[in-house]
Amino acid sequence: MKRLAQLRQQVDGVLLLDKPVGITSNAAIQRVRRAFNASKVGHVGTLDPLASGLLPVCLGEATKFSTDMFSADKTYEAEILLGVTTTTGDIEGEITSRQAVAVSPEQILAVLKRFTGALEQTPPMYSALKRDGKPLYAYARAGQTVERAPRSITIHEIAVLSLALAAGRFTVSVHCTKGTYIRVLAEDIGSVLGCGATLAGLRRTSVGEFGLHKAIALDRLEGLSADERASALLPVDCLVTGLPIVVLTADSVRRIVQGQAAQADTAENAGLVRLYDSDRRFLGLAELQPGGQLMPKRLRAAAATVSGGDLGERLQTPKIA
Repeated sequence: MKRLAQLRQQVDGVLLLDKPVGITSNAAIQRVRRAFNASKVGHVGTLDPLASGLLPVCLGEATKFSTDMFSADKTYEAEILLGVTTTTGDIEGEITSRQAVAVSPEQILAVLKRFTGALEQTPPMYSALKRDGKPLYAYARAGQTVERAPRSITIHEIAVLSLALAAGRFTVSVHCTKGTYIRVLAEDIGSVLGCGATLAGLRRTSVGEFGLHKAIALDRLEGLSADERASALLPVDCLVTGLPIVVLTADSVRRIVQGQAAQADTAENAGLVRLYDSDRRFLGLAELQPGGQLMPKRLRAAAATVSGGDLGERLQTPKIA
């Protein structure tokens, strides 16, 4: 096992993966790791086995710059089954109640309006949140319920995509902030409608600026050649495109990669910025202070080890436009 880890390669970039139903997010990224033979992988925003859709996977150096992605808004397509409640809030749990369903499209639209905007949502017992160092789902599996503090979330928009009320189902698109549990949303909608509900299906369609339309299915990824898989990766700096750009002189590059402050000739306002050398290769992030001084914050490992003119060869990152 140790020898296998030594043979893995340094692969840097972001893969937009279309996770299939039926496997955990961790199982999905381990298959990505094997496909690229990558030494380091991580993902942004866990998807339950029941859920499919967009799972951004960070490889190598990209894991350093994924922090902001965890707080990004997300969009889902959710199928809600009326008249049924379960132990887990989705169809994978044990059924706890069945009720007759007699609701109209107008009632559904009216209820959905009540779940738009700033809300308080109590996390479900079947979740990975921890209490006294133990995940909530461990308590739930032991038949225990513990107190959970409500969380503030925002649902920017809920739109009905389809109605199949004869079958007691409807599908919505949900644009929400991080930490929103769509299972809980489905249950709460069912409670207000008076018939109960559970989540029957879930597909994530966006995370921040990344959309599902640019994602690649896991099976397809595994069938590609090494060159084709490499072409599917987005550059590391795609994770920080919302930050202003500062291009450094050679002297400033040397200072920054040695962990020293440098002076920047820029009109950008103070705050976090992304750094590039004169060849427009991504170095990392720095804090721009009033007066133009830059303090390095997060640097690519390749940049941090460079003290001379071989920076371009070591980084090997696509240039920015």
